[in-house]
Amino acid sequence: MAVPSKALLALVPGLALVLALGSLVGPKTARAAEEPIPATSRDRGAGIPTSMFGTFVSRHQLLVFPFYEHASDRNQEYNPAILGFGPNVDYRGKYRSSSEEIFIAYGVTDRLAVEFEMNHIRASLEKSAADNTATPPRIEESGLGDVSGQVRMRLAHETGGRPEVFGFVEIIAPSQRHKLLIGNPDWDVRPGVGVIRGFAWGTMTFRTTFEYNREISALSEPAHLDVGETSVEYLKRLSPGLRLNIGIEGGEGGAPDEWELRSGLEARITNGILLRLDNSVGLTSKAPDWTPQVGLMFSL
Repeated sequence: MAVPSKALLALVPGLALVLALGSLVGPKTARAAEEPIPATSRDRGAGIPTSMFGTFVSRHQLLVFPFYEHASDRNQEYNPAILGFGPNVDYRGKYRSSSEEIFIAYGVTDRLAVEFEMNHIRASLEKSAADNTATPPRIEESGLGDVSGQVRMRLAHETGGRPEVFGFVEIIAPSQRHKLLIGNPDWDVRPGVGVIRGFAWGTMTFRTTFEYNREISALSEPAHLDVGETSVEYLKRLSPGLRLNIGIEGGEGGAPDEWELRSGLEARITNGILLRLDNSVGLTSKAPDWTPQVGLMFSL
């Protein structure tokens, strides 16, 4: 996968983390893999859930996942006031993006894991034919996109009478203060909580986050707290080397009318390499129409 030179430079901190952690985890990972797994965890293993659908990281395990993602939306909602070009009116334009991304997760203990994720993105927005504001007919931007990290915690193990409970905190760093379509202009902190329950027919996960939305003067909206991204997920191990995940996800940014149907397959190529094929389809008009994703996950 070809990554522009600026993106390669941006990935250096993450790759340095991979090398540092990789030198510590080799023999311990093998011992962890030999530990017995409860019947309720047969689909997911003994790991802590990551932010990546259907992916769990075990104690002293390092996951490195470079992948490519494309997003397409023929009726993307945008507001010229937020973009700095006109009045507070919502329009629908045509949005496209493609990005090279890297996701890294490490299981510190059987109750604590950390994550790191970043991308290099190219995005474009064609404004609506009904938009008579000063918004340019087409906006194109490229560069460093979102840069985020998470701390994920197992709060309670699953037992016969209760599901597993986990919590997490996501921190998103500012990456683009002066661009309109990509990156994040400010620091964001998003806490969340979830539950997992294993059944004979598969494993169910529910999770939700909480988001603090800053004051938007252009829209005369005060700062407020919202329930953020929420998902209901199903995971099933079809064979020792193949897992299926299906989920409904939405609500990011406090938008209750943006929901997607997500599906994915994870196929084991070797003991340490997995092929992941993921896809999202918009269920509501404000959600992206189609978001495919493909990559190789390395387990160390």
